[in-house]
Amino acid sequence: MANSSSIPHFLLLPLPGTRQLQLLHFCLFLAIYLAALLGNGLIITTITSDHHLHTPMYFFLLNLSILDLGTISTTVPKSMDNALKNTRDISYAGCVLQLFFFIFLIDTEYFLLTIMSYDRYVAICRPLHYETLLGRRVRVHLAAAAWASGALNALLHTANTFSLPLCQGNAVDQFFCEIPQILKLSCSTSYLRELWLIVVSALFSFVCFVFIVVSYVQIFRAVLRIPSQQGRHKAFATCLPHLAVLSLFLTTVIFAYLKPSSISSQSLDLVLSVLYSVVPPAVNPLIYSLRNQELKAALSKLLPGCFQKQ
Repeated sequence: MANSSSIPHFLLLPLPGTRQLQLLHFCLFLAIYLAALLGNGLIITTITSDHHLHTPMYFFLLNLSILDLGTISTTVPKSMDNALKNTRDISYAGCVLQLFFFIFLIDTEYFLLTIMSYDRYVAICRPLHYETLLGRRVRVHLAAAAWASGALNALLHTANTFSLPLCQGNAVDQFFCEIPQILKLSCSTSYLRELWLIVVSALFSFVCFVFIVVSYVQIFRAVLRIPSQQGRHKAFATCLPHLAVLSLFLTTVIFAYLKPSSISSQSLDLVLSVLYSVVPPAVNPLIYSLRNQELKAALSKLLPGCFQKQ
């Protein structure tokens, strides 16, 4: 039995294929990473610089973009570095930090998406009380609670996971460090403590999911009562980006972690991990800016000539 602290480094899953194919994967990751940096960077800059966008919805969108930048920066640069150098190594400390920040940012994003569903509920179901219920102080406290909850959850999981004795080697079957892969390296019964913590986190996540569903049931009921078709369309349009981002986040994460073991394979696991950890941070800015006229107008001021008024 080897103590986890005695392991100097871990071996990440290499990108499959020939050396040429690995370099192609590097270029693909680089393109996605740059797109995420550009898209989220533009949203952050636009919202902070345009006072017309200093509203609750855009405040939460600003936080979402920061989280997306952090999430993709936690996993992709190390994978690109390994692909370029044709190596698999990640230091023990690097693995600990990668796991901590990935859980921290992913959990915080889920909590923030839950808060954003409440924001949409108040905006559509109680519009006259929008600024009161989601004033500056309230939204700052809600965002701070999401960040603090994500940090606490990540700290508990990371400390518990890396306190386990690892007796199954140091090869991680993933291109970044995550809890299920580290648990596979632990001894037969030593991982049960972490499983209980995962169950508690899953129950809390389910409560958030129920809150989101209830919020959108109320939203759809309120929208369907709007007499004009134009009013219904406008109300739905404010919810569609959040629904799209939320659906992309939940479907990829749920399928990645709850798929039947009978269809599990190294290639499928790699594809799914890319879908929930790499693709959303690059796609989310596009989803939010595609049909958002206010954001497009602000972007056109920031980058004259790049956005045409529709």
